[in-house]
Amino acid sequence: MTQSSIKIAVTGGIGSGKSAVCEIIKKQGYPVYSCDSIYSELLKSAEFLKKIDDEFCGVLKSDGSLDRQALSEAVFNNEAALKKLNSITHPEIMSAALKKMEGEKLAFLEVPLLFENGFENLFDGVIVVLRDKEERIRSVMARDKTDREHVLLRINKQFDYDNFDFTKYYVIHNCGNLMSLEQKTLETLQKINSTIN
Repeated sequence: MTQSSIKIAVTGGIGSGKSAVCEIIKKQGYPVYSCDSIYSELLKSAEFLKKIDDEFCGVLKSDGSLDRQALSEAVFNNEAALKKLNSITHPEIMSAALKKMEGEKLAFLEVPLLFENGFENLFDGVIVVLRDKEERIRSVMARDKTDREHVLLRINKQFDYDNFDFTKYYVIHNCGNLMSLEQKTLETLQKINSTIN
């Protein structure tokens, strides 16, 4: 890695601890961006909202802002509609994110659906946060105040992190407490930095 701007994606399944990893990286002084935050920013753009409304008519409020409830209902239990929405929003989010990262010597982006969208090749490296499935379920149940069945449904719709070869990526196994996660994250940062000349 010798180019001027090194972009690293941070990903992992729901409840894996990728946000915690990003917080640790941020505390080390690195620029860390989030796809969710960038999506929120894009929702203030009339041009972006128009693209969504053109496809899903009637999802804007009278003031021009997005009616999240109406959009959720438009894609709920409709695989084709959800795919269509993702095909509009995800490339825009990624494009805006990569633009923000440009010019940074080393920058990180939290990407929840990296492998699902085939975005891994847009980055110079990928940190994959892995965690035991039961731990993930407990974590999301506590965080979202929801039941086990609901969390399992969400996990099963995602990329299968339990049966994939992550050899060519930086892997952080989140299987202890926060101190252990911090130590592993710092070690990963060291490895990344050692590849930058």
